[in-house]
Amino acid sequence: MVAFGKKLKERQIQEWQGYYINYKLMKKKVKQYAQQIEVGIQDRRHVLKDFSRMLDNQIEKIVLFLLEQQGLLASRLAMLAEHNNTPQQQPEISQISELREAYRAVGQHLLKLLFFVEINAIGLRKILKKFDKRFGYRLTNSYVKTRANHPYSQLQQVFKHVGIGAVVGAISRNLHELQDRQGSYLSIYDQPALPLQDPVIDSIKAAVDRLTHSTNFLNFLAQHALIMQDELPTPVEEQVDDQKYHFMSLLLNLVNTFLYMVNTYIVVPTADDYSLSLGAAATVCGIVIGAMAVAQVFSSVYFSAWSNKSYFKPLIFSSVVLFVGNILYALAYDLDSIAVLLIGRLFCGLGSARAVNRRYISDCVPLKTRMQASAGFVSASALGMACGPALAGLLQTNFKIYKLTFNQNTLPGWVMAVTWLIYLIWLGISFKEPSRETEENHLPQESNAEAAENDALENGLKQPLLTSSEDKQQDEDSEQERDESEEASPESHGPATSIRSAYRLLTPSVKVQLLIYFMLKYVMEILISESSVVTTYYFQWSTSSVAIFLASLGLTVLPVNIVIGNYISNMFEDRQILLASEIIVCVGVLLSFHIIIPYSVPQYVCSGLILFVSAEVLEGVNLALLSRVMSSRLSRGTFNGGLLSTEAGTIARVVADGTITLAGYLGESKLLNVTLLPSLFICISSIFATCFTYNSLY
Repeated sequence: MVAFGKKLKERQIQEWQGYYINYKLMKKKVKQYAQQIEVGIQDRRHVLKDFSRMLDNQIEKIVLFLLEQQGLLASRLAMLAEHNNTPQQQPEISQISELREAYRAVGQHLLKLLFFVEINAIGLRKILKKFDKRFGYRLTNSYVKTRANHPYSQLQQVFKHVGIGAVVGAISRNLHELQDRQGSYLSIYDQPALPLQDPVIDSIKAAVDRLTHSTNFLNFLAQHALIMQDELPTPVEEQVDDQKYHFMSLLLNLVNTFLYMVNTYIVVPTADDYSLSLGAAATVCGIVIGAMAVAQVFSSVYFSAWSNKSYFKPLIFSSVVLFVGNILYALAYDLDSIAVLLIGRLFCGLGSARAVNRRYISDCVPLKTRMQASAGFVSASALGMACGPALAGLLQTNFKIYKLTFNQNTLPGWVMAVTWLIYLIWLGISFKEPSRETEENHLPQESNAEAAENDALENGLKQPLLTSSEDKQQDEDSEQERDESEEASPESHGPATSIRSAYRLLTPSVKVQLLIYFMLKYVMEILISESSVVTTYYFQWSTSSVAIFLASLGLTVLPVNIVIGNYISNMFEDRQILLASEIIVCVGVLLSFHIIIPYSVPQYVCSGLILFVSAEVLEGVNLALLSRVMSSRLSRGTFNGGLLSTEAGTIARVVADGTITLAGYLGESKLLNVTLLPSLFICISSIFATCFTYNSLY
C-alpha cells in the first residue's frame, strides 16, 4: 500500500523538499502520543500543547519559504518591468517574444509555488483530522479559529495565499500588453470582461480555483457524475490533458448523454397505451420501460472495457444500435408485435454509452475544466430526463404514410431514430479520437501512485480546512476501512480487474451508500414508470397531462442542486443531509399510499414531488460522499466506481420495472400500494443501515 506520506514525497519538487510539511514525522508523533497517553506518561493537555507547537513550527517553515519565493518572483517581475519600460522607438518582434517568454517563465515558477501551497494545505488538513480521530478531540476547530483569526496569522498565508493575486495580476497585465503591443493602449483593467488567453494564465487560474474552492455548485453537481480525479495534480498532467482535449468531442459526448436520457423517458407517458394497442395489459409498460435498463446492465460493462481502447468506435456503435432499436420500436405497431417492441427497447439499452461519456471526461478533459464538464454531464442527463416526457406530450397526432402509422405511440421511435441518424453523421464528421500513446505512458505511473490513504482526500482543498463544527470526519473513518481492505488484498496497486476484485475494495460504508443509491433509483423508477397507469386509473389523465407532470419533475433537478450546492451543504454535514433526505423519501412513500380516503390529485402530486425532490437531494449527497470514500483503485480501469454506481442504479430500475409488471397481475386497483410496499421496505432498510454504519464509525 502506498501511503499518503509516500505519495506526498513523490509529488514534492526536489529542490524544495526541505520546506514541505513533514507529514511522516507528525504521523509518527501522533502514534507516539497515543502510546504515551495509554501508559499514562503524558496527559491530553500536554499533548495538545506540544502538537500545536509542532504545527506552528511546520507552518512557519512553509510560510517563510513562501514569502522568500514571492520575493524572488517580485524581483524577477521588477527586472522585467524595468526592461519592458525602457524607452524604445519601436521594439523588435524578437525582443517582445523574449519578454513574453520571460513572463511565462515567471508564471511557471508561480504555478510550482501554487502546487507547493496546495500539497502542504492538504497535508495539514489530513494530519489535523488524523489527530482528531485518534484522540477524539476537535483540535482542528480550536487550532484554525485561534490561528486564522490572529492579527499575526501565518495560517492565512497558506490558506488565503496572500500576495499571490498581485503576482498573477502583474504577469497577466504585462502579457496582455505585450500581446497587444501593435497599436492597442487598453489594459486588462480597462477590459475586465475580456480575459487574457494564455495557457500559463489558465493553469494559474485553475490552481487558484482549487485553493479557493469558489465553485461550490459546480463541484456539487459534478460529483453526481462520480468522475473521480486526482487531488494532487502536477503541471505534467495538465499538459497531457491539454494534448488530448478536443471541445467538439466533449460536446458530442454530452449530446450523447442528453439524447440517451431523452430516449429513455420519451416512451414513459405512452408505454401503457402502446402495450394495450398490442393486446397486452397496461402494466406491461413496466417491462417495456425496463427492457432498456436490462440491456444496460450488460452494455455498461462492455462499453467500459471498450473505452480502454477507443472512444470513437463505441460511440458509433451506440448510435447505430439506438437507431435500429428505435426503428424496431416504431415498427412494432404496424407489425402488431409486442416482441418486436421489447426487442427494440433492448437494442436501445444495448446502445447505452454513458460509461464511455464518463470515461472520456475523466481521461481526456483537462483538470481545469473537468469539474465543469462533469457538471455538464449531470445537467445534460437532467435536461434529457425533462425533455423526454415533454417531447412525448407534443407528439399527439395520427396519420399514415404508405403502410407506416405515425401516432403518439410510434412517433417517439421515429423521432429518436431520425435524431440518432443526424447525431451519427455529426459524430463521423466532428469527433476526434484522442491519442492513446500519452495516456498509456501516463496511466501506469498514476496507478502505482494512487493508494488507499489518498482516497480520503478526494476533495483536497475543494473543501475548506474547517468544514463544519464537527469537521466531517467520515473521510478519515472510511480511510481506515479502506486501509484494512487494501492491505488484505494481494493486489494493492492498480485498478480492479474484475467485478469480484472491485467488490473486495468496497468498505462497509461504501456498500451502504451503494444500497442508498439502489433505493433512491428504485423509488424514482416506481414513481415515473407507473405514473401513466396510476394517473389514468385514478384521475383519467391524458398523455399530455402525464407528460407535463413528468417534465415538471425533471425540471426540478437543477434548481434543487443549486440550493443544495450553494447553501444547504454549507450549513450541514453531508451525512446529516444524507439521513434527513432518506427520512423525507420515506415520508414521501408513506404519503403516496392509497389507504382510506379517496385518492386525489393533490395527494399524488405533492407526495410524488416530495419523493422525487428528496431522492434528487439524496443522490447528490450520496454520490458526493461516495466519490470521497471509494478506493482510488476504482477511479481507473474497466471496473471503476462510475461503473459500479451505474450498475447499482440500473439493477434497481430493472427490479422496479419488474415489480410493476408483476403487481399488474393483481389488478390496476392494487398496483399503487403493492409497488409502494417494497419501496417502503428498502427505504427503511437503508435508513437503519446508514444509522448503524455511521454510529459504528463514530
